[in-house]
Amino acid sequence: MTPRTVRTVRGLLGTVADAVRSVVAPAALVTDQEPAEVVEAPDPADVLDADEIPAVETIEAAAREYERAADQARRADRGKRAAKKVLDKLPAGIYGGWKVFRTPSSRQTPDLAEITRIFKANNLGPVPMKPCAPSLKVEQVEFVQAADETLTEVAA
Repeated sequence: MTPRTVRTVRGLLGTVADAVRSVVAPAALVTDQEPAEVVEAPDPADVLDADEIPAVETIEAAAREYERAADQARRADRGKRAAKKVLDKLPAGIYGGWKVFRTPSSRQTPDLAEITRIFKANNLGPVPMKPCAPSLKVEQVEFVQAADETLTEVAA
């Protein structure tokens, strides 16, 4: 079987299993889903000092623009993936006014399977890994004037 056929069969079996569970024990498919707790990473070393922070209006405008651009990027990625599903299956050629072809990538990535094999063969322990940079997130929150006044009173 080809990998695509295996994935299709596996997906169908999962769908059938869910259908059987929904008839036999429908409550088993529903779980209490509490929102996942957001874990915040520490600030990087090069953040601005308190006296270097720009005006709140500037920060709000930047956060609004970042959120808008991130939303556009997500939509563009979904569109790109949908189009790529069709185009990846095509052989190279000209289709209407579009030429579809492939070029070798100039990028390289470490072969983790080979690195792991070398580490195991030489008893070097686990492959050293480092975490990726934290992702920047923004979300709009309700600004409460009373809390701001309380902070001003506490600071005084």
